[in-house]
Parts: sequence; C-alpha cells; structure tokens
Amino acid sequence: VQLQAFGGGLVQAGDSLRLSCAASGRIFSSHVMGWFRQASGKERQFVAAIRWGAGTTYYQDSVKGRFTISRVGATNTVYLQMNSLKPEDTAVYYCAAARRPSNIYDSANYDYWGQGTLVTVSS
Repeated sequence: VQLQAFGGGLVQAGDSLRLSCAASGRIFSSHVMGWFRQASGKERQFVAAIRWGAGTTYYQDSVKGRFTISRVGATNTVYLQMNSLKPEDTAVYYCAAARRPSNIYDSANYDYWGQGTLVTVSS
C-alpha cells in the first residue's frame, strides 16, 4: 500500500482545511486508516482514525468536534476535514494505514505511511 497525502497549506485561525490521502494497492476491511501530526520539536501524535470496513472513527480529544475523518471506498481515499483551526494545530500531517493494529492510537502499529503535508495556522 502506498499513501499520498495532500491538501495542506497556510490558513488563519478559525479557517477550515481538508486533507486528502490517496491509497494505492488493496485496502481491506480490516485495515485502519489514520492521521497523525508532528509539530516542530515534538513527537508525532495521533489525530484521527477510521476503520475501513465498519467506518468507526476515533479522535484525539483536542480535535473532537472540529475534525472529521471519512473515507471513500470507490477511490481508496481518506479525508480529514479540519474546521475551526487553531495555531496549535500547526504541524506536518501524515496519513497512515495499519493492517490489524492492536492499538489504533499508537503510531508504531501502522505499517504504511504517506509523505506528510504541512498545515500552518496563523493567529
């Protein structure tokens, strides 16, 4: 599975942005697709994830109610809709795929990673 993330950019606080992650290769219902982010000088952190088959979603507490993860099976694409963006959301965002993760929130459980896309939120 190869992943390509895009859609990042420079926005102002309160704006919205949608990230996309295009997956090539076979995506199975057991797969979990996730978004992580890494701010400068900080560790990579979980943002959101979705079970490919069931569509169950998971979010980091700080983005609940503002971010929405979704997927389109026909195009093997995962989206991260980000609303009410804050300066603390500034980071490089990565999409990732896991075959059968034991812990959806842990980046170590993900097998495939995209190249990352930078999101900068100015105050």
